[in-house]
Amino acid sequence: MVDRDATSKPLTSVRIVGTGRSGGSFAGALASVGLDVKVADRHDLSTAASDVDLVMICTPDDVISEVARSIDPGPAVVAHCSGSRRLDVLAPHGRRCSVHPLMSLPNPTIGAARLLDGCRFAVAGDPAGPAVVSLLGGIAFGVADDDRATYHAAASVAANHLVALCSEVEALAGRLDIDPAGFWRMMQTTLTDVAERGATAALTGPIARGDWATVRAHLDALDKDQREPYIALARVVARVAGRVLPSDLT
Repeated sequence: MVDRDATSKPLTSVRIVGTGRSGGSFAGALASVGLDVKVADRHDLSTAASDVDLVMICTPDDVISEVARSIDPGPAVVAHCSGSRRLDVLAPHGRRCSVHPLMSLPNPTIGAARLLDGCRFAVAGDPAGPAVVSLLGGIAFGVADDDRATYHAAASVAANHLVALCSEVEALAGRLDIDPAGFWRMMQTTLTDVAERGATAALTGPIARGDWATVRAHLDALDKDQREPYIALARVVARVAGRVLPSDLT
């Protein structure tokens, strides 16, 4: 049972476990809002929860459980920063939470600035999670354990798959010796349209129009290894547009 007085105590100190992009970003951001930030020694974590209010495990997902087990339960809340993992990976700690920033953190300097710039965070568990978000000036929203995989899939599509699309654009623009900056501008304005109007209303292009001759011309122009991702995404575009791809395009 969680002590009500413990949950209402303001956070003043945090220990970060993991010094990669996520850990470095949280360390910089939390220090800038006045918390006493300590960085844990991965070789001796047994007392990590003994002298701080919060321990944040910012390691790769696959080792969170191992790290949590190596920390002796103490007065601190123990949190992980994973988007995909459930709270049970933080056993044996009674007070546990998750705080996952819905944001790309390419390095600690840029990451810290983004965490402080109205970032949205998926939280679960102990009230210390929303308290961290409040300190950072962010927006917290809840994601239940059973929904973590779906949530993280959406985040991966939004970030990683977008980068994959950009790689395809770079390759095609490179074949023509075209500066890709114009394509990035088009993508930015399209994202603005999606944010303001929704994905379906923002959709344009040959599939939305049912212009299958143009789609066939695209496929003819693409290299073999570029056709498969084009067709896979064309199926998604057709679904959004309420159209059915002709059989020769599937």
